[in-house]
Amino acid sequence: MLKQGAQQLLAKAVEAEVSVLLEKYKELTVDGKQAIVRNGHLPERTIQTGLGDIPVKVPKVRDRAGKGIKFNSQFVPPYLKRTKNLEEFIPWLYLKGISTGDMQPALEALLGNGVGGLSSNTVSRLKQGWEQDYDQWRKRDLSNRRFVYIWADGVYCNVRMDDKLCLLVIIGSDDTGRKEVLAVVDGYRESEASWIEVIEQLESQGLKFPPELATGDGALGFWKAVTKKWPTTKQQRCWVHKTANVLNKVPKSMQPKIKEALHDIWMAETRKNAYKAYDSCINRFEDKYPKAMKCLAKDKESLLAFYDFPAVHWQHIRTSNPIESVFATVRLRTTRTKSCGSRTTTLSMTWKLMTTAQNNWRRLRGYRLLADVIRGIKFKDGERVEKDQLQETA
Repeated sequence: MLKQGAQQLLAKAVEAEVSVLLEKYKELTVDGKQAIVRNGHLPERTIQTGLGDIPVKVPKVRDRAGKGIKFNSQFVPPYLKRTKNLEEFIPWLYLKGISTGDMQPALEALLGNGVGGLSSNTVSRLKQGWEQDYDQWRKRDLSNRRFVYIWADGVYCNVRMDDKLCLLVIIGSDDTGRKEVLAVVDGYRESEASWIEVIEQLESQGLKFPPELATGDGALGFWKAVTKKWPTTKQQRCWVHKTANVLNKVPKSMQPKIKEALHDIWMAETRKNAYKAYDSCINRFEDKYPKAMKCLAKDKESLLAFYDFPAVHWQHIRTSNPIESVFATVRLRTTRTKSCGSRTTTLSMTWKLMTTAQNNWRRLRGYRLLADVIRGIKFKDGERVEKDQLQETA
């Protein structure tokens, strides 16, 4: 019933288009007769839709005046084989883990038997649209944008043609608190040179101002690149990564107790209390687990950089969770297919996954305070420091 109703609606819409064309040229005559008239129909063809294949017959018109007037339907353009939403749906199935070889039976289950024209080559051709979109996206203009916080990380993917690919990703929060993917670039591991290339690409797109704070794991390459290219940007080590690194160096039986001690550090209300919890943790466990405590001690200041920013932002900037949650989706997709394809396919697929997830991201809490951060207003233990307090401190 739905397919029949859709077929009737489509036929009426196309007939309405023809009527509009005939009305437009009704004053055009040849030997006293109307010049633009109906002239039968083109051969019937089918269009793949979300309801299955729908037959359609497109009318033809005859131009007696010889002015080259033709009828082309906006609803059923020449060579249209499937509706736009289905064109987007097919590569989306691939993105969610359906391989090109399984696409035909998957769509038959959704749209009914007899769905044709969905070979592996067809699906691959539709995916090429992502590559073009990605190429345009990485050249977009950023000259009018200001990003206050960024999160950076790298993820490795196996690809058929290029062996292992390291994807370097930066997510930024602009001055309105909205988070978006800033860069998805392939690099040689997570080296300093690779991260410098990422930053320089953003600068070539017009990014004028360095972020106020960068959050990431302990990869030295990224922090060396930030120090060189954005020397004024403060550095925040991710507490999730640091916790995992510390716990990997102690027996499983001790992990809950040490995890609780680490939790006391980054959940302290003030930097002073965090220092106390820090020293307490190291004093308690240093003798038995020196490697774990050395791992904790080496990044003390950068692990507590968030205290210089508004307290309402702490939950966002203490960890690289915004980027890790997106990586989980990428890893799931690449695991399903074992390997992603070529370098270009991997890049475009990762970008598509991330920018799709971006549509559901929420704004930062307390985003109005970002204006204070940009203006350079000082914060101590998450609270704004007034001018008289600064003078007393001086």
